[in-house]
Amino acid sequence: MLTQETLVAFITTARPDAARAFYEGVLGLGLVGDNDHLMTFASGPARVSVVKGETAHVRPGTALGWDVKDLPAAVRDLAARGVAFERFDGMKQDGLGIWSPVPGHGVAWFKDPDGHTLSLSGPI
Repeated sequence: MLTQETLVAFITTARPDAARAFYEGVLGLGLVGDNDHLMTFASGPARVSVVKGETAHVRPGTALGWDVKDLPAAVRDLAARGVAFERFDGMKQDGLGIWSPVPGHGVAWFKDPDGHTLSLSGPI
């Protein structure tokens, strides 16, 4: 039923100015709307909605992730924009911070200004 519909993912922020600068300026997502309660960004056919509040409700694990065509290139691009990629004990990550659970495919994690864990995954 929903396979042809547009996905909207929601996360929260206690720092709306920093969140907007990050999602729009660093990640390059297009701002669709911004009001007192919510910012919405275009991400391909999907939308990322950032709910403004007094606190950010950061949950464990990955909150948002993007599949990319060239993972090392995407990691290098975001690193050049100031994004720091996470390192995890017990995971064999390469010099870019990419973990490869299966040959030819990998994932790398980073955080937004509120501490939500985000990821990039794709071919390496």
